[in-house]
Amino acid sequence: MTPPPLFTREPANPIVTPGGPSWRRAVSFNPAVFHDGQQYWMLERCAGSLRPFICHLGLLRSGDGVNWELACDEPVFTPAMCGSPIGSVQDPRVTRLEGRWWLTFAYRPYAWSSHPTGVGVPESHETDFPNLPPLPDADAAGSSNVANGRSDNLTRSGLAVSDDGQNWSFHSWITPADIDDRNVILFPEKIDGRYAVLRRPLEATSSSIWLSYSDDLETWTAPELLAKAAYPWENNRIGGSCPPICTDAGWLLFYHGVETTDPSVKAVTYRMGAMLLDLADPQKIIARCPLPLFEPEAYYERVGLYIPNVVFPTSCLVEGDTLLLYYGACDTSIGLARASLSELLSLLLRHPF
Repeated sequence: MTPPPLFTREPANPIVTPGGPSWRRAVSFNPAVFHDGQQYWMLERCAGSLRPFICHLGLLRSGDGVNWELACDEPVFTPAMCGSPIGSVQDPRVTRLEGRWWLTFAYRPYAWSSHPTGVGVPESHETDFPNLPPLPDADAAGSSNVANGRSDNLTRSGLAVSDDGQNWSFHSWITPADIDDRNVILFPEKIDGRYAVLRRPLEATSSSIWLSYSDDLETWTAPELLAKAAYPWENNRIGGSCPPICTDAGWLLFYHGVETTDPSVKAVTYRMGAMLLDLADPQKIIARCPLPLFEPEAYYERVGLYIPNVVFPTSCLVEGDTLLLYYGACDTSIGLARASLSELLSLLLRHPF
């Protein structure tokens, strides 16, 4: 499986690596990158350790989008701002909408602890925090799946807001607390007068991409199916990657596909695909490329602290005809790749769906 030669990696990759303050010394990955008209800003998912794997969002700045420096000595968005100092906030995506910056994020109230194996998905388990609230009755009765953790510790997704892109405050929850729902991404424009988000509620056998709508950014409709896994390289699951990009051809949506390559050691490969959605009705898929457009190739994408063979794009900026794709590599560091928007759209339109 060879992706089309569309994306060129930045020679300085990885452009952001962990280190420095104690709260980001283990990993830095899955960034949200945006430009305020003067400089580039990045919200990084970072952690100071894997046991417990408490993730915060740090803030970095750059004059060229390649060379980054920390903008704050402390994280700018934390699990405590969502209700639990021993939780985890993850995988930010930032959208500019109606004059403000909006951040969607995933959150769990109690951070897990992880033991990387070097070959696949880490062995993870609930952390034995002191004074942790007692298990709900259902868990105490033994009805929960221990491998999946506490029933009151599912990943839900929320919304935060900022006027300057630097100071963030919690706004609201998008998904309920009783289902695992992540990769929630806000569209940068209203659709037929309503706000829209992508979602990925966890299903029993696989996960797909769904859509929900809202009139007020507070109450959301039940998710409607957008796309299921369709190709061998996404046989495990798919989910949204970057905020959708409005083009003349439709909404350009990058998504991640996960392939299970060796279930005996939980070995997987994360790649990026793309589809085009109808501008007026994004539930209609115009085109979808059957091959991934970006996959782990460089050493830092195949070998890392947390999980090998992962590229996980979470932000894409458009500058003229150039796409700047920012992505997490092995859940350890951050990379940048570039592509031509017109060439990518031309490729996609050759694959109506």
